[in-house]
Order: sequence, then structure tokens, then C-alpha cells
Amino acid sequence: MTPFPVGAHVSSDIQSGISVDSDVRDRTVLVTGGAGFIGSHLARRLAGENEVRVLDDLTTGTADAVPDAVTLIEGNVTDRATVERAMSGVDIVFHQAAVVSVEESVADPPRSHRVNVDGTLTVLEAARDADARVVLASSAAVYGDPKSLPVTIDEPMTPRSPYGADKVAADAYARAYEATYGISVVALRYFNAYGPGQRGPYSGVIEAFLRRAVAGEPLTVHGDGAQTRDFIHVSDIVRANLAAATTDHTGTAYNIGTGESVTVNELAAIIGEETGGDTDVRHEAARPGDVRHSRAAADRARDQLGFEARVSLREGIEDLISRRNISDHGPATEGSITQGLPDSDDE
Repeated sequence: MTPFPVGAHVSSDIQSGISVDSDVRDRTVLVTGGAGFIGSHLARRLAGENEVRVLDDLTTGTADAVPDAVTLIEGNVTDRATVERAMSGVDIVFHQAAVVSVEESVADPPRSHRVNVDGTLTVLEAARDADARVVLASSAAVYGDPKSLPVTIDEPMTPRSPYGADKVAADAYARAYEATYGISVVALRYFNAYGPGQRGPYSGVIEAFLRRAVAGEPLTVHGDGAQTRDFIHVSDIVRANLAAATTDHTGTAYNIGTGESVTVNELAAIIGEETGGDTDVRHEAARPGDVRHSRAAADRARDQLGFEARVSLREGIEDLISRRNISDHGPATEGSITQGLPDSDDE
């Protein structure tokens, strides 16, 4: 295989994506699942301008992903006493903790429900006592197989997996808590997140493809590869969370995606082009619970949050490849999104 081109182009939007100014300053902030993928990016962005706490049981995340300036509280979101302690005096909670794997939810629905639904209720109750704003990580999985594309926020929620059903319940509970108890709540329905810091068997198709491409192995595609996905970079997801933390438009949900989609086969071709090698594709059986097509209609996020995705898929992949070269050839450079951030995986 041809080596990756050292110094591959990295978009300035990616380099600056998490250093964008935010009104989230001088607050006490809790990030549940903050040792995981998105949570650790978010905690790193908030640290330095806020008092930041992370609540994580470290089953999938890692303590090394938590910045030194952040207080790590080891515990589970289903433990009310631990959550109440972590929430004491908090102004904003970013609820990222979850069982995020569709496959795990299919294998063990009760555990997925305990963490994703019961855990969310525990967080919401503690936030109600603390009078804290809640920014909830929801998911495009709530829509199942949508009737039309792009998927609007008003698309019927018809989940195809226990994970999707969990997110329907969590999303609905969060918005009901604002209607019933008056706490400010925003639900962000992430589409397919990717970026630096993903790892493990459920880290996402982009990271899995890159790992195989690096090793010169065939890329494994589940099903025929014609299924479509809207991939959104983690730096954009962090920006959406910061916008949700300060918006006046609460009590509702927002799609967080790019509004563009590719097939998995097209993604495999892009990975092959960007890595410069001859990449073979191997098809395996489709996985239960997977949706067929997905693409966000993100106009409500644009109009009410002032949020639009900045990082294109190809730019994001180029950045990931560049980081692998940096890891192979020397220390990370200034301007990278998460300089020195260890691998982790979570919502």
C-alpha cells in the first residue's frame, strides 16, 4: 500500500472548530459520559473558561481522555446519589452518557434501557433539583427508516432497534421535563458522528475503514453498501452543543447533521482514494436494527441555534489521515482539534 501523504491538507475549519468563541463561560458544567468520544471533546472545549466536571463509569471511556483541569467523578448515571453529588451547583449539564451501540442494545435490551432511559431520568431529576439546563444527546436512530429524505424534525419516530427506542423515550422525557417542570432542555439528534478519538468495536464505520485500510485489509461492508449516512464531524457536534447551551429556543429537538449523505460504498471509495491504496471491499450480512437511509434536514438548527456544519466529509477524512501520520512521524502540531486527546468511544 502507498503510504499516506504526510502533511495532508487539513481544513482551517477543522483546526479551529473547537476553539470557536462561545458564551459558555464562568459556569459550573457537568458532562456525563465525558471520558468518552464526544463527551471528552466537549469537556476539553469547556475547560479553562468554566468549572467542568465529568461523570463517567469508564466502561468505554478512559480517564486519560479527561483534561487535567476537569474534575472526574467515577460513577454511573443510574446511581442517583452519585448523579446528585455531581450535579450540585451545576448550571448546565451536557448529557452524553449512553449505551451507544445498536448491536449491544439488540443483544441486551434491558441494560440499554437502564442506562439510556433510566439514566436519563436520573439526570433530569437531579437537574430539576439543581435548576440546571440540560443539553441531551439524542440520535437520528429515533426516526428508524424515514419515509422521505432529508429527515425533518417532524418525521414520525419509528425506531428499528432497542437503542432507537431508548432514544425516543429519553428525547421525549427531556422535552416533557421542560413542559412540566420548567427546566430548560434541548435535545440534539446526532446523525453519524466521527472524528479523532473514536476507537473500539463500535467506533463507527469511518474509523473501522481507516484501520483496515492502514493494515492493507479489505473493508467490511454490512449489506449491499447502498445504505446512506449523513456523517458529521465531532468538532461540529461540539459547536452544536455550545449553541444549545445558550439558545432561547428550548423545549424542542434539533437535527445535527450536514444535510448531505453518501452510500457506504461511496465512503469506501473515498477512503481508498485518500489513503492512496488499492482497497478491496468485502460484503457481509446486514446487521439487525440498522436503518437503510439517513440524511438530516438541519434547517431548524440553522434558524434557531445559528448552527451549520462546517467540516466536509472529505476534509474530515483527510484530517484523520493526517493525524495518523503525525502519530507515526512525530508529536501533534499546534491547531489540531484535540491535541494529545487519547482514543475513547462513547456517544
